[in-house]
Amino acid sequence: MSDPRLASPDDLAPAAETLARAFADYPWTRHVIPEEGYAERLLTLQQLYLEHALRHGIVAVTEDRDGVIALLPPDAPDPDDAAVEQIVALHGDRIGRLGDGSPPHDGWSLETVGVRPAAQGRRLGSALIVFALAEAARRGARAVRLETSDERNVRLYERHGFHVTGRRDHPDGPPVWDMEVDDVDALTRTT
Repeated sequence: MSDPRLASPDDLAPAAETLARAFADYPWTRHVIPEEGYAERLLTLQQLYLEHALRHGIVAVTEDRDGVIALLPPDAPDPDDAAVEQIVALHGDRIGRLGDGSPPHDGWSLETVGVRPAAQGRRLGSALIVFALAEAARRGARAVRLETSDERNVRLYERHGFHVTGRRDHPDGPPVWDMEVDDVDALTRTT
């Protein structure tokens, strides 16, 4: 297994491809991205989000780029107008499904973590989480929050110190679990 490292701009295209493959069947992306051109839309969205995270937060990859993680600090700006326009267009008539049901939070956000399907089961996701939480703590993070719409991920994140702070059920979509780790610095000192 290759150790995670901070990403460079050259990593973004292969990292976006990894995330697009990892999220191809993810309940939430299937809910918020139209079926027509789904794979292309998902890849472009991943590229947009990773570019934003690289500029304003943390993006880390495994050496082979089979795993990717991105976090944003609480003071990260929203994407610029051109990116927002693309995001809206890519979500098409499903843009309203995104909503803003996230509870308020003043900590960092774990925006995404994904492992290419062929590389899953090698603990790359865990290695990325440990690396990224340590990097966030180094940059002053005290708390990190995330959302997941796959119950299996809840157990993964719990193994890394996160706890469920809420669950939101959507009438026509998957449930979303809100999770948080309250003391990133203490957590990273014990791992």
